[in-house]
Amino acid sequence: MTDRILIVEDERDLLTTLRYNLEREGFETLGATTGAQALDLLSRQVPDLVLLDLMLPDMAGTEVCRRMRALEATRTVPVIMCTAKTEEIDRVVGFEVGADDYVVKPFSVRELLLRIRAVLRRTQGDRDGKEEWIEFGRLRVDPPAHRLWVDGEEIRLTALEFRLLLTFYERRGRVQSRERLLSDVWGYAVDVTTRTVDTHIKRLREKLGEASAYIETVRGVGYRFRERPGDAP
Repeated sequence: MTDRILIVEDERDLLTTLRYNLEREGFETLGATTGAQALDLLSRQVPDLVLLDLMLPDMAGTEVCRRMRALEATRTVPVIMCTAKTEEIDRVVGFEVGADDYVVKPFSVRELLLRIRAVLRRTQGDRDGKEEWIEFGRLRVDPPAHRLWVDGEEIRLTALEFRLLLTFYERRGRVQSRERLLSDVWGYAVDVTTRTVDTHIKRLREKLGEASAYIETVRGVGYRFRERPGDAP
């Protein structure tokens, strides 16, 4: 089945170029030049991935991403942020609202295609290759549906937070360095510092509440998920 990509870009020449190159590579594309137009398209048909410019004329790309993550239909759709900004804080904010990757203009079409395919491969693998249910102490997880419950209460996680949690669970009892998490959760070594990992884990712990005790900090090394629920203090 052909993957459908929604490109949200206010520079019409760039939008046309991106659509041409992606369609030449076998993707189906949709185009939007504003955040409102993108959200309207998303309400009518859900794509397999969104390529989202950060600077839009009517709202920030981060706001579009935040609204996507608040809706059940688009909560798990992968998002690649695309922007001319290079400050680390912009990247961190993008990841915090649920972006899956970040590409900085100017970029080559080849680089963009590699990132798109890596994100699609990773997210489709998440849907196809996970066990049906996970029960671990206070946690109950439905991987195919990307849903989590803590003590019976459903908790909403971003796509990256969900993958972090599953990665920790699958490697419970083993220490994971920040570099390893960046490589494995994002799919390859993205151009961000390891502080990004700390930011995501901090937010994940806040959402897990009492169950955050399952994630242990190993000073000077990284993080470890408790091997058994009873190991947590």
